[in-house]
Amino acid sequence: MPRVLQRADGRWAWVVLLASLVAQGLTASFPTCIGVFFTELQRDFQASNSETSWFPSILGAMLNAGGPLCSILVGRFGCRVTMMLGGLLSSLGMVAGSFSRTLTQLYLTAGFVTGLGMSFCFQSSITVLGLYFVRRRPLANALASIGISVGTTTWPLLARYLLEGLGWRGAFLVFGGVFLHSCVCGAMVRPVATSEALEPRDPPPVPKPGARGCLATCGSALQHHLACDVLWHNGGYCVYTVGVMVMMLGFSLPHIFLVPYATRHGMEDYRAAMLISIVGFCNIFLRPLGGLLVGRESLADYRKYLFCLAILLNGLTNLVCTVSAEFRVLVGYCLVYSLSMCCCGILLFQVLMDIVPMDRFPSALGLFSVLCGVTSLISLPLAGFVLDSTDNFSYVFYMSCFFLVTSALFMGSGFYALEKRKRKGKQDNANGDTSGMIPVPGLILEDRSKKQPCTETMYVTSV
Repeated sequence: MPRVLQRADGRWAWVVLLASLVAQGLTASFPTCIGVFFTELQRDFQASNSETSWFPSILGAMLNAGGPLCSILVGRFGCRVTMMLGGLLSSLGMVAGSFSRTLTQLYLTAGFVTGLGMSFCFQSSITVLGLYFVRRRPLANALASIGISVGTTTWPLLARYLLEGLGWRGAFLVFGGVFLHSCVCGAMVRPVATSEALEPRDPPPVPKPGARGCLATCGSALQHHLACDVLWHNGGYCVYTVGVMVMMLGFSLPHIFLVPYATRHGMEDYRAAMLISIVGFCNIFLRPLGGLLVGRESLADYRKYLFCLAILLNGLTNLVCTVSAEFRVLVGYCLVYSLSMCCCGILLFQVLMDIVPMDRFPSALGLFSVLCGVTSLISLPLAGFVLDSTDNFSYVFYMSCFFLVTSALFMGSGFYALEKRKRKGKQDNANGDTSGMIPVPGLILEDRSKKQPCTETMYVTSV
């Protein structure tokens, strides 16, 4: 039976948007509740802050680092199968993690396996939005990211409730059942009919036999899925990837250490868990408004600068935690922090879609995610080491502020330099100055002293 293809921007796109919203709420926001279990895990396994920090670090790193493998699966089996596979792996990892007897077992099950499954589900939900939505893509990304806000609001409260009643092992077992709902979200994603899908394709060439031909084919496929062409020829993608890598060194620290920081200073457990929920609750209302704002065509060229400004505000806001640990002060911090986090969440993947062509987006997202996963892997253990060495949470928030501010300044200056260079190249081209251009080999340059009715001339700008 032939499969039914859905049109982009059609009615079923809104059903897919709902599925993506739920999938992102189940996966991307889950690491925010790990701080609730931090003290219990540390006490149960008799581990230090640095050793315990490796669990949320591996979970968050795999959430990003599974991008290339997810890109291959999406290209081979589609977003539907990849999302359902991610739901199964996430559930399996949490169920197995509830029976862990050592931290190593916890790293492997609830960290590695669950994080990999979340990566499949989360990144497939982002990719499918880019395929289903064209005209309303910024709005769709913003609405789907509401799921992250809802998850950030409910996960800490649910984690605290389950921790008090069932312990962390029982809570992980329940989480395993919750993650199976990602399979339902994947089942709602029908194949979409894009322009590439509707065009007839020539049959693929038969590969040449032999080890050399096999190695060449594997190397070509690896370069394609790792987006090497985008990395070498797209300066904006390079600046953005490096900037977000630096950002990931400090972005996730408040999500994990805010709750232990509050309880260390005598705050009740339910109030401490409520702080993260406040951030998520505010984002539920801020993200749709922000999506309508950044989705305007007049702001398309300024989205990347708005993203840099949001990161800068996010980093400077963390300095509030170094001043006081009172509940009112931290509530005010969460309110301001939620505003900057909202802008970062809306623009993170939208800016990437603006920089990279959509046909190369899955591969570019995969490389982008795995590079960011490397820095997020070392972020929390590094913060745990600083905390073990100083026994002062203020240095953790100083560390977060430093990396976020550095990232914002680097990306802002990098994007400005690229645009300035591009404008200069266009101006030189308009003035007839070809010194900054590279002639394509094999083509004859135009001789201006001789007037010819038709010339075969082509230049490729160095930009």
